[in-house]
Amino acid sequence: MARSSSGRWLAALVFALLPVVTFAQTPPPEPPKPAEEKPPPVLEEIVVTAEKRAENIQDVPAAVTTVSDTAMEVVTAGGADVKALSGRVPSLVIESSFGRAFPRFYIRGLGNTDFDLNASQPVSMIYDEEVLENPVLKGMPVWDIDRVEVRGPQGTVFGRNTPAGVVKFESKKPAQDREGYVQGSYGTFGTADLRGAVGGGLTSTLSARFSFLYQRQDDWIDNAHTGQNNALGGYRNWASRLQLLWKPVDHLSVLANIHAWDVDGTARVFRANILQKGSNALVPGFDQRRVFQDGLNEQTISSHGGNVKADYDMAGGTITSVTALEKLDMFSRGDIDGGFGAVFAPPSGPGVIAFPSESSDGIPRLTQFTEEVRYATHTTSPLQWLAGAFHVARSRQSAGRIGDAETGCGFVGDLRFRRLSRFAEVETERRPPFHA
Repeated sequence: MARSSSGRWLAALVFALLPVVTFAQTPPPEPPKPAEEKPPPVLEEIVVTAEKRAENIQDVPAAVTTVSDTAMEVVTAGGADVKALSGRVPSLVIESSFGRAFPRFYIRGLGNTDFDLNASQPVSMIYDEEVLENPVLKGMPVWDIDRVEVRGPQGTVFGRNTPAGVVKFESKKPAQDREGYVQGSYGTFGTADLRGAVGGGLTSTLSARFSFLYQRQDDWIDNAHTGQNNALGGYRNWASRLQLLWKPVDHLSVLANIHAWDVDGTARVFRANILQKGSNALVPGFDQRRVFQDGLNEQTISSHGGNVKADYDMAGGTITSVTALEKLDMFSRGDIDGGFGAVFAPPSGPGVIAFPSESSDGIPRLTQFTEEVRYATHTTSPLQWLAGAFHVARSRQSAGRIGDAETGCGFVGDLRFRRLSRFAEVETERRPPFHA
């Protein structure tokens, strides 16, 4: 009995110590740490010059859309030209009947469908503060871009003929920090795109940046009428730009820009009777890689120019001068009836060809000189204003032909003009009353 009693006491002691041992081996869980507070999201500030002064886009009382440098690289990396922006910016449409030249801009449906080389466009293209007046100059390649600004309608402070809006391209400017890049792509039909830039400080007050662009594509469209394979669709495009930025003092900067570009390739390829009557459906057997044409197709453009921009900061504003000179010669020719023969000169096709039409247009010599001087305030006052004058002088020789080589007619022309315009804009901010 004694042994049994001592056994019971021993068992009771073991069961009593079990919770102590358990708690000793498993410490109580630590209280959860308070979650770290994340900083509130902050919108990145977008600085634009839609009113010819650097300001936050949210402070601009106008419809402005911007495209970043990264987005432009993605859009144009495959060899595309400026028309690649069409449909990628709200309310902006860009089209051309000259291939890689003469883009026509439309903002909210406002534009000019006239494809004549004398036609002025109500949507202007501004490239590095330079007004590209002639429509062929607007085909200048866009690369090494810092940002794109689309303002419209209403852009009358940007030279002449801009009531429908403005598309502004700002290239990357020289800086003291040394940097550079080279990037390329290769795709179908031998499409290649190679671009790059290098820049940095030359002295403590002078910096430079050089950029280049090369684009090409092999001919990929067969002409079934002549039996020639890979007859159309190719192009070669070169462009380069050198910029020098001089800042001798804090309140003065002078930026010089020298550029050139060259195109050799196919003009717009027209196709006859490819839609079914009464619908938007393509005709049976349509092949994008095949045409039936008896006309010639070619396009060459060579252009070079430069501009100098000077900014002088004063106590209440900035005086800016932009002086630019552009020279260009071009020739473009295409079979605009899109087929061969005619109903009165069989055989003809595809479909009904009412009459043969092959046209060409050229500018043996174009010289454009522009000068702009303006003053823009930058004070803390709610009242801001700018005023300036814009002068353009242009001389142009043109030559062309309408119709085929046997029945067509040619024309030549010589155009010279000078224009001086003045502009001003006043902006005021209405501030709410202060209540204590």
